[in-house]
Amino acid sequence: MKRREFSTQLLCTGLAASGLAQAATGAAPAAAAIAPIAGKQYQQLSQPVPTSSVGKIEVIEFFWYGCPHCNAFEPVLDAWSRHLESDVVFRRVPIAFREEPYVAHQKIFFALEALGQVEAMHRKVFAAIHVERNPLDKPEAIAAFMVKNGLDKTKFLDAYNSFSTQTKTRQAKQLSESYKLDGVPAIGVQGRFLTSPSMADGAEPALAVAEWLVQKVRHKA
Repeated sequence: MKRREFSTQLLCTGLAASGLAQAATGAAPAAAAIAPIAGKQYQQLSQPVPTSSVGKIEVIEFFWYGCPHCNAFEPVLDAWSRHLESDVVFRRVPIAFREEPYVAHQKIFFALEALGQVEAMHRKVFAAIHVERNPLDKPEAIAAFMVKNGLDKTKFLDAYNSFSTQTKTRQAKQLSESYKLDGVPAIGVQGRFLTSPSMADGAEPALAVAEWLVQKVRHKA
């Protein structure tokens, strides 16, 4: 399925499922018959957050590996993210509402990212926690899991404990605070908007709202 066909299909399905209607023709969001409602299906930030992707529309998924809702959201989110237009940059940001096990899980993601292993290991980490009931909350247990899946233990632990990973956990904390997150999964769009399955009443509706917000930014609405 082509990128635009996928996005249009999801937009129609998701908005219909959440009781919204939009003529998904690629027109500006202002042309929609009924748009998502600010304060209900999405929030507009009172203070815009600087983005890290110059000249691109930034979409961020905020998540936690230990969150069952994030685990359930991942397959549909992953499929959606692969069909985004070329002017959109998608990235994942693990968050920590308290020290443990959140920070350990943040460090897993940033270590995998540093090693170029997110694509291979992201879903496996979710499965280990939610299917195999392995909490992955201690460095040795985490390293053993990575070795079991073909990663080098020393390289992984070096990345896990690196200054870069520590810096990224601090940056993730600052970003989540700027977005005023109180739960995950959530999707931030261009440092201006926030939506989530809980706000939009479902995973597909949330992605449909995110798609609408991307169009809104694209058309400078």
